[in-house]
Amino acid sequence: MTAATLTSEATGADAPVERLKVLYVQPATKFYAGIERVVDEIGAELAIRYGATLDVDVLYLSRFKNFEIKDTPYTHILMETEGRWDLVRSLRKTIAAKPYDLVVTPQIEPTVIAWFACLGLGRTFAMHLHGNPRLEQSHLKARVLFAVMRWVVLGRLGAVFGTSPKQLESFKQMFPSKVPHFWTPNPVRRFDEQTEPPQRDESVVTFVKVGRFAYQKGQDILIDAFAKLYKQRKNVRLKIVGHGAGEADLQAQIARLGIEDVAAIEHHPNNPQVPLSESDVYVSASRWEGWSLAICEALRFGLPVVSTDCEFGPSDILVDERLGRLVPLPGGDALVKTMLYYCDNIEAERAHAQYRKDYIDRFSSDQVVRVHADAIASAAGRPKALVASA
Repeated sequence: MTAATLTSEATGADAPVERLKVLYVQPATKFYAGIERVVDEIGAELAIRYGATLDVDVLYLSRFKNFEIKDTPYTHILMETEGRWDLVRSLRKTIAAKPYDLVVTPQIEPTVIAWFACLGLGRTFAMHLHGNPRLEQSHLKARVLFAVMRWVVLGRLGAVFGTSPKQLESFKQMFPSKVPHFWTPNPVRRFDEQTEPPQRDESVVTFVKVGRFAYQKGQDILIDAFAKLYKQRKNVRLKIVGHGAGEADLQAQIARLGIEDVAAIEHHPNNPQVPLSESDVYVSASRWEGWSLAICEALRFGLPVVSTDCEFGPSDILVDERLGRLVPLPGGDALVKTMLYYCDNIEAERAHAQYRKDYIDRFSSDQVVRVHADAIASAAGRPKALVASA
């Protein structure tokens, strides 16, 4: 069998089949971060490995301030939008322009908008969950769109994709339906080999956090915990890496706690390789997560992870204490105690670095792309077909 065929389980024969036409819709955001990176990397991997059987397009509804998308193996479509009705028009125009077998949209609210924008076009949609639906109904518009999803749109979807098994289970309880659900793991990128050893001060233990400066990510919780840790261990340092509107508040918190000399905010907009390679322990104090690529990338560098046991991703990832330890929300003294453990046991914990690297390989792009391809084939209404590997 070649990559240019689909296998029919009903006949047991190989037969040429027209390529499945798939459109991924990127959210209309300004920064290339979690969801945006996932869509870009999965789209690229699908196009590279399954290009003979999948025709992959990705629609971008905005430009990114921190990253330029170019030279993609998939078809890149850019339609910058201004306002709600322009968004609706752009969605309908793009989706109508090609007979897509499946349109994959992120999150609940954008899926509802895209579905209604394309009424009458006969397209099949799959919703790709990334966050925590239970905590994302913070305003009236969201509550209305969630209700529309429940009563109108959900039963008409081809599938629901999720980044975490526990996330999908929670969604099923909130939104019961017969629509098939698929765990489609986020791809964890590989990093370039470092030509020079990392600059690390062996006399200190450096904690690091990577993520958007946002309430969800809990940097404020981490800073409070680190300040308490510093009172007990003077040989600790903290790096908070990211970007976002909340930076000024975090800087003010660091100053208020008097830890400016040992806690720093750093900006590495596209690649956290340097701060991760120069640190000893990764800490996530998120209030919620759909999954956590940042935790996975820390494990890629062999770092142990301390994480709040928030919904949903961390407990799906940290399934062995050699990988890291979970603490109950909201962190507090339990977070301080666990960070203290790593201060006092850092040499023993470094012995598990290779185990962490090997473990996270299962989520590399080339490993998870087959799962995504199978989910696409099923959601597009070809459950008897398996997309052949390239």
